Parts: sequence; C-alpha cells; structure tokens
Amino acid sequence: MRNFDDLSEREMLALAIANEEEDGRIYADIAEGLRENYPSSAKVFIDMAAEENEHRRRLIDLFVSKFGEHIPLIRRQDIRGYIARKPIWQIRPLGVDAVRNRAAEMEQDAERFYRLAVARTSDAATRKLLGDLAEAEVKHEHLAADLEQRYLTADARHDEDEHARRRFILQIIQPGLVGLMDGSVSTLAPVFAAAFATRNPWEAFLVGIAASLGAGISMGFAEALADDGKLSGRGTPILRGAVCGLMTMAGGIGHTLPYLIPNFFTATVIACVVVVIELAVIAWIQWRYMDTPPLSAAAKVMLGGGLVLAAGVLIGSS
Repeated sequence: MRNFDDLSEREMLALAIANEEEDGRIYADIAEGLRENYPSSAKVFIDMAAEENEHRRRLIDLFVSKFGEHIPLIRRQDIRGYIARKPIWQIRPLGVDAVRNRAAEMEQDAERFYRLAVARTSDAATRKLLGDLAEAEVKHEHLAADLEQRYLTADARHDEDEHARRRFILQIIQPGLVGLMDGSVSTLAPVFAAAFATRNPWEAFLVGIAASLGAGISMGFAEALADDGKLSGRGTPILRGAVCGLMTMAGGIGHTLPYLIPNFFTATVIACVVVVIELAVIAWIQWRYMDTPPLSAAAKVMLGGGLVLAAGVLIGSS
C-alpha cells in the first residue's frame, strides 16, 4: 500500500478518476435498489450518478492531455488509511434515510480528497480542476436538496414513508410479534405445570429453558420456510426467521428466569408478574403497529394468556 503523500500528480489524477467512477456506480446501485419501492428517491440518485460521471469525464480529459491514454488502476483500497466504501449489494434492503446520509458522507469524503490533492500539486490546470471539483462536491449537497425538492413532493415522500412503515411491519414487527406471542403464551403451560408438579424451581427452570429454546428453533424455521417473501413482499426469509425465533425464545425465557430463585413461592410470584408484563407488551405492540384498539388487544391477550396459565397450574397441581 502507498501513503497519500507519496502519490505523484499522475497517480492522484488516476485515483480521482477511480473514485468518481466508483461513486457514480454506487449512486447508480442505490437508485436501482430504491427503484421498486422508492421511485422518487431513485431519480435523485440517478441524477447524482450522472454528475459523478461528468466529473470523471473532466478528469480523464485532463489526464490524457498531460500523461497520455493509459490510466493506471489506483483504487481507494490501495492507499493507506483511506476509508473503503461498503458495496451496496451487501447492505440491502436499502433504507431511504440511510442512503441519503451515506450520500452526504460520500460527498464530504470527496471534497476532503480534492482539498488535499490541490495542496499536493503545483500544475495550474490540475489545481484549477481539482479545486473546481472540491467546490462541486460541496454544491452536491445543495444539488441533492434541489433534486429532492424536484422529485420528492410532499405526496411522494408521504407515500415512500408509508411504504417503508409497511415494510418494517411486514419484515420485523409481524414475525417478531408472532414469536413473542408464541413464546410468552405457549410456554406458560409447561413451565407452570412443571413448577406446581414438582415444587422445585430448578426443575421448572430446566423445563422452561427447554421449552423456550425448542419453541424458538421451531418458530424460526417455520417462519423462514413458510414464505420466501418474493410475492408477499415480506422480506428475506432468513431475517424473518431470525426475528421470529429470537422473540419466541425471549418470550419464553422471560417468565422462566425467575425460577432461578430457590424459593418456590417467591419465584412463582415474580414469574406471574413477568407474565403480566409480557402480555402487556404484546397488547401495546398490537395497538402501536397493528392498529388494534388498546382495550380489545389487552382483553384478548390477557384472556388467552390467563387460560394457558390456568391450564398449566391445574395440570401441575392435579
């Protein structure tokens, strides 16, 4: 690897060309990733990619006029201490706010590069072009704002925000809620049945851990295998399965942990309190994200949880 200060003028221009080409392709990748779900935002990044391509063309013209047709391949990763850009294909699905913030960081990095490059060259034409490009990168932030005003009308932004909310609910909230409900409710019967049958907190804890882990693995695979997300728009099955499985385990382990307390009565009282908290959280999520009336959500969840809890206590006490 080379230090930036060791680069010649020819090498700095070659690096600038590679940078502009990479940034242009990143913006094009962002636009492609947003095209289906956020078409208005995609147009913003299409125009920004065109700007980067124009910068690359100007740099190439200067390089050819000074150093000839061959442009050596010098990339960011060849320079010690240079910040590498993570490929867009590794961070999908794309979030609108995240890619806008990333675009702002890219423009700031590019401006910093051109400012440093200007200080490293004495050729008037090169200094002028690099200085102009540094100013252009500053203006890019204003360009992005202008493009957003042109393409992202109030209605378009509202539609994109609403679409993002629906995707979040389908891909995260819904599988997480299903898992939390299953873990919190279905494990009540075996945990409390074991507790009241043995009167041994440790035995109840082992049963609860086994039930929670088993339910989490089962629900995770069931969610991942049920739908590949292509037609339903529910996102990648691995993400949904992981969310569902982890929330299932969390729901079961919550009222299992109190049975680490040696005293049976104390452990059971705390476990019951935890159950009420879990059911209240489920009801709140249904109200917050599923538009379920709060009283209706609470009544249904508490009724279901109470019935399962009672079944476990009755079976364990018989």
